[in-house]
Amino acid sequence: MGKLLKKCVACYQYSLAKEICPNCGGHLRIAAPSKFSPQDKYGKYRRMLLKTTLTLHQKEE
Repeated sequence: MGKLLKKCVACYQYSLAKEICPNCGGHLRIAAPSKFSPQDKYGKYRRMLLKTTLTLHQKEE
């Protein structure tokens, strides 16, 4: 796979580094969302993860 542009969650700077931001040492995440596909194989699991994350967040409040 080619290099992907990533964004730091701490300082919001873009980088091509692997995991750690060269500016602040924060965690990098892929900047672009995944491509849409009507034959989404893993959509069920993403929705389940989102639902459990939201319910856990609501329980904390």
